[in-house]
Amino acid sequence: MKEFITLSEGSGGKGTKDLIEKFLFPFLKNRYLEVLHDSAVFEIEEKRFAFTTDSYVVSPIFFPGGDIGELSVYGTVNDLSMSGAKPLFISLSLIVEEGFSLEKLERIMESIKNASKKAGILVITGDTKVVERGKGDGIYINTSGIGIIEHTLDITPYSVKPGDRIIINGPVGMHGIAVMIERENLKIEGVKSDTQPLNFIVQKLIDEKVEIHCLRDPTRGGVATSLNEIAEKSKTEILIYEEKIPLTEEVIGACEILGIDPLYVANEGKFLIFVPEKHAERTLKIIKEFDEGKDAEIIGEVKEGDGKVFIETRIGARRIVDIPSGEILPRIC
Repeated sequence: MKEFITLSEGSGGKGTKDLIEKFLFPFLKNRYLEVLHDSAVFEIEEKRFAFTTDSYVVSPIFFPGGDIGELSVYGTVNDLSMSGAKPLFISLSLIVEEGFSLEKLERIMESIKNASKKAGILVITGDTKVVERGKGDGIYINTSGIGIIEHTLDITPYSVKPGDRIIINGPVGMHGIAVMIERENLKIEGVKSDTQPLNFIVQKLIDEKVEIHCLRDPTRGGVATSLNEIAEKSKTEILIYEEKIPLTEEVIGACEILGIDPLYVANEGKFLIFVPEKHAERTLKIIKEFDEGKDAEIIGEVKEGDGKVFIETRIGARRIVDIPSGEILPRIC
């Protein structure tokens, strides 16, 4: 019987994991790919670099708090930062549908220009393609980025250890809910995407000699999926505390209406950081110095275990936090 790719395979969660492990790795597996981190880390003449690529197919292309243009810049900048790299340059490729509004294209390019300036990165190469009307859904964007690693830390899920504390830099679920309410034309006020660059916070933590074990931006699949991936690779147990997870009232209300757990909703300006307990309070203080981190919280800890994630509820009960079989909100980035 013939098999075909479904939407869940490209949207995060178990579907994406299966697609990579069963159909991509057998052809491409190598020591850089198999780390499965946000960027590939490699050396040239004893200098370490990070390289990443991503494609953006968000629908709609404009949403409260952002658009596909700035999303494509910040997404790549943040992926480089999650490997502890200082972002240097990015490429920009546009796949534009015939008949796409030049006014919208100009608006998107203005966003890309402003986002690049804010993140302190240069677009130094790119490409454009135009496809037939009805074949491109408006516009898709691909960005690739390269950054330099100027420290000796090994920032990967494999460095996570029992005793580590887990910090997030602010409220979760904002991006996914912002896209969903715009897509479905829901009348929910006050929700905006959190799309923003994270490289300056990460660089300050590195400059301050924080012993960072792992960084991860919980985009597709949200915090729950990211924590499960890290627990699996580090062969540890992760425990998070419901009362410590920062949430806005708007996201709480929207998730209740939509019947969605905010832990599974995509973020675009948040990161999880794993540090030893002795560094946790100092790390939290540094993150809170930035506007992008003023609502940061220590949300959990790492224990001995076998790759599972648990949440302790406000009433003291524990339940498992699993990886979803597919993305709750597809076309989110």
